[in-house]
Parts: sequence; structure tokens; C-alpha cells
Amino acid sequence: MPNSTTPSPSTTIYATTPEVTTVTNITTPDITMVTNATTPVATTTKTFAVKGNIILNMDFKDSFNTQNSDVYKDILNATKTNCQQHLSKDCSVTNLTLRSGSTIADFTLSSSSQGGTQVQLVIDEMLNQLAEKYPVRFVSTKTFNTSVPSEQIIAGDSVIVTCGPPPTNFGSNLTVEWTFKDKIIQTDKPSQDGTSKYTIRKFFDIHEGTYVCKMNRADGATFTQSSVLKSKLAPLIFVDPVRGTVKCGDSVTLQCSVNSDYKVQFNGPDLPTLSPDSEISYVYTAPKGCTTQQKTITCQVTNSGAKETIILTLTPNVVCEGTKDFSAGQLDFEAVASCEKGKVGNKTAVCKIDGTYQDFQDNCVLEVIHNLLLQSEELDEVTLPGFLKDLKDAAINNTKTITDSPATIRAMVQILENVAKRADSLNITIFEESTKNIMESAGILTTDTARKSWLNLNNENSTNKQNKFASSLFLRAFEGITTSVVNQPLKINTPHIIFTKTNFTNFFSEDFNSSVEIDIPEAGGGKQSITVILFASMDTVLPAREKATLSSAVINGKVALIRPNSDITNISIAFDVLNDTLGNPKCVFWKFDLFDGLGGWSNDGCSFVDSINGTVSCNCNHTTSFSILMSPSSPDDRALDIITYIGVGISIACLVICLIIEGIVWRKIRRNTTSYLRHVSIVNIAVSLLIADIWFIIGAAISKTKNESACTATTFFIHFFYLALFFWMLASGLLLLYRTVNVFEGGLSKMSMLIIGFCLGYGAPLIIATITIAATAPSHQYIRENVVCWLNWDGSKALLGFVIPALMIVVINLIILIVVIAKLLRRRVGENAAQAGEKHVLVVIARSLAVLTPFFGLTWGLGVGTMVSPQNKGIHITFALFNSLQGFFILVFGTLLDRTVRSALTPSQLATSQGRTTSTGTGTLSSGVGNFFRRLRKRRHSSNGYHVSSNVPTASNT
Repeated sequence: MPNSTTPSPSTTIYATTPEVTTVTNITTPDITMVTNATTPVATTTKTFAVKGNIILNMDFKDSFNTQNSDVYKDILNATKTNCQQHLSKDCSVTNLTLRSGSTIADFTLSSSSQGGTQVQLVIDEMLNQLAEKYPVRFVSTKTFNTSVPSEQIIAGDSVIVTCGPPPTNFGSNLTVEWTFKDKIIQTDKPSQDGTSKYTIRKFFDIHEGTYVCKMNRADGATFTQSSVLKSKLAPLIFVDPVRGTVKCGDSVTLQCSVNSDYKVQFNGPDLPTLSPDSEISYVYTAPKGCTTQQKTITCQVTNSGAKETIILTLTPNVVCEGTKDFSAGQLDFEAVASCEKGKVGNKTAVCKIDGTYQDFQDNCVLEVIHNLLLQSEELDEVTLPGFLKDLKDAAINNTKTITDSPATIRAMVQILENVAKRADSLNITIFEESTKNIMESAGILTTDTARKSWLNLNNENSTNKQNKFASSLFLRAFEGITTSVVNQPLKINTPHIIFTKTNFTNFFSEDFNSSVEIDIPEAGGGKQSITVILFASMDTVLPAREKATLSSAVINGKVALIRPNSDITNISIAFDVLNDTLGNPKCVFWKFDLFDGLGGWSNDGCSFVDSINGTVSCNCNHTTSFSILMSPSSPDDRALDIITYIGVGISIACLVICLIIEGIVWRKIRRNTTSYLRHVSIVNIAVSLLIADIWFIIGAAISKTKNESACTATTFFIHFFYLALFFWMLASGLLLLYRTVNVFEGGLSKMSMLIIGFCLGYGAPLIIATITIAATAPSHQYIRENVVCWLNWDGSKALLGFVIPALMIVVINLIILIVVIAKLLRRRVGENAAQAGEKHVLVVIARSLAVLTPFFGLTWGLGVGTMVSPQNKGIHITFALFNSLQGFFILVFGTLLDRTVRSALTPSQLATSQGRTTSTGTGTLSSGVGNFFRRLRKRRHSSNGYHVSSNVPTASNT
């Protein structure tokens, strides 16, 4: 039988790898089988050939390839010895060749044994033997020992990684380098047992990857070991309720769920054994006749210490019934509920005496932001760039959820603060790409969609201190980050923030985005750098509170953060104003220690220079975060205050006189239904305006105290009674229309029309005022900025809740007047006395509406004009004058021009009335008023022959 050879591929063992490779690579053995046949019936002998190489960290010389070279002989001897010892007795070494690349030795091991894992042992022992004499490069195939098994690392766990020990012949005088993502993260020396340890205090996603430990000997010999570390999500348990109340004998459903592939189960006294699952629930029933007590139930992850507790209060009685979010509760009980899926935290509310839950707080943070917040506390130079990329992606992908959630915004602010602190304490340089990621992430928090959330956070009446500090902390984080940004010129434009870092010598001047110009005329000698961060809409974030409070002041320019690398004592800044209708500019900077650390605007060291063509110029003797505050007040506040207060006083006096006169003549005018209903409207119009004017004065006083709660209540009453004034005007118009169309045909009774009048006059305003406050007060956008007691316009447009109904009523009444006048002019002459009297009443109503409706409409049209053009002094003064005449016009056109009223005030009528009373003071007053109007009275004859006979009863002459 001829000799036959069955060819097979060869296996190459890489005992070492290039310097950047961390793991010894052993490919799947490729076996060469040789069959030797010497006789026709010979046995078959298999030979396995394995190729491999080793690397020595020393310069290559051609002489190494001669067989009498010491290097060649040492490598050949070490290879053959360990091959025969650990693989097979007949193991031989062939094709030994040395080449450059440091010094690389290639060889082939031929053996009757396939070897398997023994092959690696041969390589390791061969390198160990050579290490005693040569600088070998040893790459261990073993992974690190970890304090937590690598497949069981949970996010947040503390992990200790142990490297080594190296082979025996490496000696002990070694240095150790730990690297992660090609960056050195730790250098030290091995401990006495030859190992080195690296500790990750809390392991998160940002720590996942390949860790490499390299031990270096002085002659160049290296021992390298590596591992890939990954983690799995930590169990996140949701329970509901977190804290609740159960009335004795009632039931509550307890719910618990967990993320990922974990399972949970309930533990607690008197609870049945439930099968663990990712979501479980149990209906708990409180014993009948129980006493007030607490019951704690635990929801625990199986095979883990992770758990959450449910605290139930058992009680005989409850004040608040359970809602969708909260369980039942006793008085002042703070109920706690879990957040919806995808968020971490809780929601709380307090049970009030009226049986409703109030003081609602949403502390739910978007889960991805919550996880990033935990990671931000463990950042270092290696993990920071990847973390900032993840932060930007999370912010962009969840923009609406973030901006709608005050708690998530607060978490984002804390992340930025942690980034600033870690970069400063660890001396980390933040490079351009990372800086851009920061600006894009933070810019989302300054958008208009986040305004409502920032108003919630900046609420000075909030009991949550963390919330109130958020805006100041946000700005402080930027001031800290700028000091760590790489020291080179940068220009980063993002949609909401512009970051510029510039080098200059001696002086600096630049226009930023055509909205802020900065000039530093004398910055001292030498090359310097300056960092400027320009926020497009920082007025969304920072409140307008300042050291010396301006009424209704708002941030009316971009906020510019200026950070030079040296002290600057003279800097000029020019701001383009955002709203050119505002005035009284004031140059300010953000001072962090104002208002007990909340921060606020101060003008210390800053002065106003000029305001020309919508540009405000300032000069300051220091650098920090600057802007301008401006006020919507008019150019002459003191004069307007005097006019307004005197005018309101006159209006109140006229309204009081009006009501007194109506009281005197009431007995005379109530006999005729139409006259009676007209005077009911006039009285309620006067009462509404009188009360509104009184609340107006109260509101002016409260505005100076900055008490938001009192100001909110005052604004509600002002809104309600001013609306009531207009709706009673509408009631008068509808009465006029109804009586004109249906004068002599009966129809609605007096009582029915009264009910309709009061429902319209007070019911409609109450509904509108209540809806307005309910829709805007929770977001602190009900009243105007800086606690001015009137409806908000710039933020929520709450003022529309007054303007729209008022102007609609003006239009409706004018239409009614046109219809009524047309009807009266077409009515035939020759009515009887009763008809003539009724027609006179309608004429009186029409005349009062014809004057009062456009007058009130014009007055409040001017009121809107003061907000559209707050710098127009003429509009302010005209509005103040018209406002002061409202009471006077009601007195004259609603009461005194009515013939029946004047008739009732004549001496004869007053004498008759005086006979029924013992009050001489009233009679004297009435007599004087009657004499005054008797001199003004004159008989009226209409051109169309309409005349009211003297024989018509007085009750019909109204």
C-alpha cells in the first residue's frame, strides 16, 4: 500500500500579540495528520502540527537566526522542554525562525497528542522559563478575578478587579498600568502576592468595556491581563400605594412590579403566599372594628436584597376618599403614590378639611435621566465624553417629557452641577465635542416649553428648597464648566446657547449674534482668553427677583456669562432689548448669595450708560453673568398713581351717592315691572363697580407686599366684579330687547326675569373667573409678574378671560340698541298713557345703554392699550381719567337723568316720604337734591308728537 498523507490546516498559537492587543489569541487548532505506511498491513500513526509564536521586547538582530546563537538555542530548548513535558514525549520543534517586530519567534510543534488546553500551558511555561533571562511579552488568557462574578454585576454595584499574579520568573520589582478605552486609569505596584487591584465604586453603563492590566519589568518584560466587564440593569421596583390609608372594613389593591427579568413577591404579616412574578397584586382588607394603626408590607425581589415597602394606615374614619392616584386619607395625611412607568420617584398630596387632596407635588423623574444622574456622581476623565454623548441623546429624544416635568429639570440641573464638580476636582479637560454636547443638553432646559416648569421650581412659596435653588444652580454649573473647557479658541453654536472662547491681547471687542456686544478696553498686557456663553432665552430659567425690587421688572435682554482668565475691572456691555415696549432699564448681574442663597439680580458695580434705538449700554467693574431688567411701568408712575387713586375715589363716592338715591326712590320705582327690573340692573352695576374699585385699592396695597397668595385672591375678586358689571349691562340690554319686542303680551313673570338676571349677572362671571384661576394659578401664571394684582398677559394670557367677555358684551349691546331704536321709531303715535309710560321706560334704558356701553367699552379698550403700549403716557392718563368717570356716568345716566327718580326727589314727594319716617337728616338731604334737580327740569315734547300726559300715574312715568 503506498504512503498517503491526509493534509490538514495548521494551528497558530499567538503567545503574545501587538502592544495594543490585550488577550492571547488561540485559534481553533488546525491539525496536520500524517499517516505512515511501511507494509501493506501497517498501523496508522497520527501526527498533529501546531504553529505558534512568542515575542521578546528587544531589538532584533539577524544573528539570532543562526543555530549557534544563544537566543536561538534558549528559545529552542525552552520550547522543546515544555512541549515534551506538557504535551507529549515525542513532541518536537521545527521551523523555528526569528524575525523583526521587537523579536518574534515563529515555530511549529509536532506531536502525537492533539493537546487542546495543554498547548496554552506549553506556551505559558515556555515564556515563564525565558522570562528569567529575556524581556518576554506575556499575555494571560485568564480573565480578572472580580469581587462580584462578571455575569452578575448589577448597575450600582461596587466592583473590585484583581490582576495577576504574573509568572514566577517575572520577579517582584514591577510597575502596573491599568487602562480603559486606551487611557491609563491607574498606576501602582503589585502587592506582596504579586496582584494589583482596581476598584470601581459604583459600576454603571459608562464603565462597561475592556479593562487591561499591564505589569512592566525594568528590562521591558510585560505581563498583560484583561477582561470585558458588563452589567445588567438594577431592579427598579414600583409599588402602589407607597403610603396610604384604609378605612376599617374597606379594601385596597396593593400592586408591585419590577423591571427587566426580575421577579417580586409580597412579604408581610397575615399575607398569603403568592407566586413570584414581574407584576403582582393583592387586595388587602382592613379588619372591621380596627383601631388606628400602621401596617407595613414589603415587596422584595427574589434572590436579592432589593425591596420597597408599602405603609398602610388602618383607621375607623377617613376624611378624603380615594382618587385615581391616591388612597383614602385622614385629615393632614400625606398620601404617596408611585410614578407612571418610565419614571422614578413619587407623587404626594395632602388631605385637607374639605375632603379633597391638595398641595400636590410631582417628584417623578424620567428614568433615563435618573440613571444618568446616578452615573454623573462617578464620572472620570475616561467616562465623561461618552456620558455627555448619552446625556445629549437622552435630552433630544425626550425633550417634551423633560420640559414638562419640574422634577426631571431639577435632575438635569444636578447632572450639570455634578459634571462641573467632577471636572474641577479631577482636573478633567472638557474638549470641543463634549462642550457641544453640554450646550445642546442644557439648551433644551431654556426653551419656552420649559417656562411653566421653571415657574413651578422658582415659586418662592414652595416648601421644597431643592426646587427653589434650581435656577441659580443651573447658572452656577455653567460658570464651573467654563473653567474646565480646553484652553483653545472655540466657537460652538447650538439652537439655544452660543459658546465662544477667544484669545486676545490687551483689548477685546466682539458682537455676539448681533444681540450682545462686549468691549474690554484695557485688559492688561499679555495674551489672554475669555469665555462667553450667550443664552437665547435664559429669562425662562432665571426669575426677575433683584436686590432692589422693581415692580413688574422682567429680564429684557439676553443673559451673557463672561469668564476671562484674569481679573477685569472695566467692561462695557451693550444689550439689544427683547421687548421695546418696556422701559426703566437697569444693568444687573446674578449674585448667588442674595435671598439666603437663592440668588438674585444686583446692580453692585454696574451702571447704566444709555439706551439708544433699542440698545441698552452698561458698564461694570467685574465679570460674571449679566443682563438687563426693565419694567412695563409708564414714564411718570407718580403722576399716574395720583390720578388713578383720586379717580377711583371719585368713582367710589359717586357710586355711594347713586346707591343712596336708589334707596330713597325705591318705593316709587318698584311698582312698574320694567322700571323695577331696570333699577335692579343699575343697583347691581353700581354695587359691582363699587366692590371692584375697593378691591382695586386693596390690590394696589398688596402688590407692594409681594404676597402672591393674597394677590391671587384679590385679583379673583377684581376680575369677578368687573365682569359682573358688564354682565349686568348685558342683562339691561336683553331686558330692553325683550320689552321692545314683547311689551304688551305678558310673557315672563317678574320673578322669572329676576332669576335670569341674577344668574346672568353673577353666575356667568363666577364661571369665567373660576375657570381662569383654575387654569393658570397652579402654574403661577394667574397674576402679572412680580406679584402685580391683575390678570397675567405675557405668560398665560389670563387677561383674555376678562377682555373677551367684556368686548363681546359691548358688541351685543350695541346691536341691541340698533334694533331697539329702529323698533321705537316705527312704533305708531297715539299710545295710551300706560303704553306711553312703558315707552318712556324703554327710552330711559336705551339712553343709559347708549352712553354707558360705549363708555365702558372705550375705557377697557384703553386698558388693553396700556398693556400693548405701556410707554405711551397719553394712553395711561386717558385710561385713568375714563376709569375714574365710570361711577360718575352710572350716577348721571343710570339714575339722575331718570324723570321718575328726579320726581321722587322733589320736596312734595320727599315730604310724603318723610311722613313715614322719623329720620330728619334724610329728608333734608332729599329736599336739597330735589331743589337742585327742579331747577334743571324742563318739559320735553318730542318732534313726532309723543307726549306723556300729566294724568299718567307716577308709577308709569319711570
